[in-house]
Amino acid sequence: MGNNAATIRGDVPHESESDTNATPLRAAWATAHIDSATRALLDRDSDSFLHQSVSTPCLNAIRRAEGIYIEDLAGRRYMDFHGNNVHHIGYGHPRLKRAIVEQMDALPFAPRRFTCEPAVALAEKLASITPGTLSKVLFTTGGSDAVEVAIKIARAATGRFKTLSFWDAFHGAGFGAASVGGEALFRGRPHGPLMPGAEHVAPFGSLNCPYGGKTEQESGDACARMIDYVLSREGDFAAFIAEPIRAVPYVPPPDFWRKVRDACNRTGTLLIFDEIPTGLGKTGHMFSCEHFGVTPDILVLGKGLGGGLLPIAATICRPELDVGGAWAFGHYTHEKNPVTTRAALETIRIIEDEHLVENAACVGAQALARLRSWNSRFPSVGDVRGRGFLIGIELQDIEGLPARLVAERTLYNALERGLSFKTTMGTVLTLTPPLVTTQEEMEKALDILEEALDHALL
Repeated sequence: MGNNAATIRGDVPHESESDTNATPLRAAWATAHIDSATRALLDRDSDSFLHQSVSTPCLNAIRRAEGIYIEDLAGRRYMDFHGNNVHHIGYGHPRLKRAIVEQMDALPFAPRRFTCEPAVALAEKLASITPGTLSKVLFTTGGSDAVEVAIKIARAATGRFKTLSFWDAFHGAGFGAASVGGEALFRGRPHGPLMPGAEHVAPFGSLNCPYGGKTEQESGDACARMIDYVLSREGDFAAFIAEPIRAVPYVPPPDFWRKVRDACNRTGTLLIFDEIPTGLGKTGHMFSCEHFGVTPDILVLGKGLGGGLLPIAATICRPELDVGGAWAFGHYTHEKNPVTTRAALETIRIIEDEHLVENAACVGAQALARLRSWNSRFPSVGDVRGRGFLIGIELQDIEGLPARLVAERTLYNALERGLSFKTTMGTVLTLTPPLVTTQEEMEKALDILEEALDHALL
């Protein structure tokens, strides 16, 4: 069956948080913009890696990443307003590189069963900046594994095994993380049976709300009622897991998480917040749950924690959940790696010292204000939403132009002009710039996006 296995079986996954990568427009863009040297590397990539959706074929090849920019093999530079949400402090921050080199010279690795100063210092730092009493930590090398750890801890602490989460959400690629996730790409038939007890409800979302809500408040109220209903009806869930602000993005109404928190408390269900894409300042608060004044029982971090250089993630719990000392939840080879933990510690210090959370809040608010004026200018713009540097422009169908087509045209038009971002759910132009992005750089990016959308409608 080989590379065409899914096609032969007739599987066609629904749109998800990731870009499509095998469309006629993608092929046309590649023909026009990929030179022979890049094509040769892309061919080698295709020959060497197992093929999977959203990364095969690759869009392009890059040779340099610095600050807010990536540069391809042909020397074209792009403002990277995607970055997989790892580049909070910009690519290759000099201070972070110095810290990593210093740590490699002092102590490059700590075997399991041993601790080290950077690991302990990072754990203490996370305890000091997270809300509430969150203070007990385990480190992993990626967000998927950190979610797996959170699920294990919730099961151990409650004696229950069931989870509740949102359809369409992404929480990682491991079996547990994919089970609580709701994306067909990671849950479809090729993967076989997933983790038992992983149940889902439709998410909130003011445009095309699955509950029929016409406003953010109506959608959030209906979704909160459904969560309360499901948790109360069955009463034996270990945890409810979700992103406080969905990375699509969708922003819940102000009272949504308080209602969910109350439902969890009544039913003995732990609340897990996945802050992997939205934590560490992305939304204009250090953690996106702080917008709503709700503290989870477990908080999961990843992506930007390593400063865009090294992979590290964290599961942070209330001390009352430290209940499994006789068992192993995340005894990973690199659990207390001194280099990765030093990188994470320095990343947090850079975010604080350079006031990057405040920058995201200020520049992001001005960007959203400008974007909301597009509702009257572009009939294809159905909704503009976000917080800080998590921004979404959801397009809608207009006569003769499906939203998916306009979104994809806009993406490639923007790439031609030097701006990279991601489309989510097929129709949402999603901007997640680094926290170091200045007001001037943001205005330049929005100029490019405005022109790209204008041309997409021609």
